[in-house]
Amino acid sequence: MANSVDIAQIQKTLTASRVASLGDYFELTKPRLSLLVLFSALVGLCLAMGGVPDLAIALHLLVGTALAAGGASALNMFLERDSDAKMKRTENRPLPTGRLSEVEVRNFGIAFSLAGVLYLALSCNPTAAFLGALTVVTYVACYTPLKKISSVSTVVGAIPGALPTLIGWSASGRAINSEAWILFSILFLWQLPHFLAIAWRYREEYAQAGYAMLPIEDPRGMSTARQVILQTMGLIAASLTPVLFGNAGAIYFYSAFGLGVLFLTFGVLFAIERNNHRARSLFIASIIYLPLLLAFLTADAVVS
Repeated sequence: MANSVDIAQIQKTLTASRVASLGDYFELTKPRLSLLVLFSALVGLCLAMGGVPDLAIALHLLVGTALAAGGASALNMFLERDSDAKMKRTENRPLPTGRLSEVEVRNFGIAFSLAGVLYLALSCNPTAAFLGALTVVTYVACYTPLKKISSVSTVVGAIPGALPTLIGWSASGRAINSEAWILFSILFLWQLPHFLAIAWRYREEYAQAGYAMLPIEDPRGMSTARQVILQTMGLIAASLTPVLFGNAGAIYFYSAFGLGVLFLTFGVLFAIERNNHRARSLFIASIIYLPLLLAFLTADAVVS
C-alpha cells in the first residue's frame, strides 16, 4: 500500500514538473511581446491584401512569425541572463531561477528562430523569410548587446520591433512600397515613447543591471521628456500620412488624430511631472493607442 502511494506521488510530481517545464519554455517566448509582433504582422498582411486576408496565408504567416519571434526572445533571455538576475522585474525568469539551463534556453532559441525563418520561406516566400531572419538578427545581435553600451539601443531596438509589419506585407506577395514603409514608420515611432516610459519606471533596476538607458543618463528627466514629446509628435504625423497618400479616409483621419492628441497629452503630463505615476500612465496610454490605431487603419481598408 505504501509503495503504491509512493509511486502515485512520484508520478504526480513528474507530471507537475513537465507542466512547469512547458510553462517555462512558453515564458521564453515573451508571450505579450510576441502577441504584439503577430498583431503587427497580421495588420501588414491585411493592408497589403486590401482587407480580409486569405486564411491559409494568414495562418502560415502567424506560425512562422511566432516561431521566429519566440526564438529571438529566448536568445535575448540567454544573452541577458546575468542582467536579468539583477533586476526584480526579471529575476523570476526561467534562467535566473535555474528552472531551465543555459544550454536548454540557447538550443530552444536557435531551433525556434531557424524553424520560423524556414517555415516563412516554405509557406510564404523568400522575402518574408529574409525579413524574419533580419528581425531575429537585429534584435539578438544588434539591439541586445547595444543596451549595455549606448542609449541609442532604444532606436536600434525599434527596427526589429517594426519589421513584422513588413513580414506581413511581404507574405501577401506584394512588393514593399510607400504604404508598407508608412506602416513600418508608425510601429517604429510608437516604440520610442513606449519604451522610454518603461525605462523611466525601472531606471534604477536598469542601472543596477548595467544598462545604458536615457533615463539613467538623464536623472532629472528633461531629455527623456523632450524625446517623448518629439517622438509622439512624429508618430502623430506618421499616423496621418496614409490619408495624404489616399490609403485611408476621413473616419481614420479623425480617429488617428484624436488618438494621437490623447497620447500626446499623456506625454505632456509626464513632461510636467516626471515621476513613476506619470510614466505608468504614459505606458498604459501607449498600449491602448497602438491596437486602436491599427484597428481603425485595418477597418478603413476593409470598408473601402
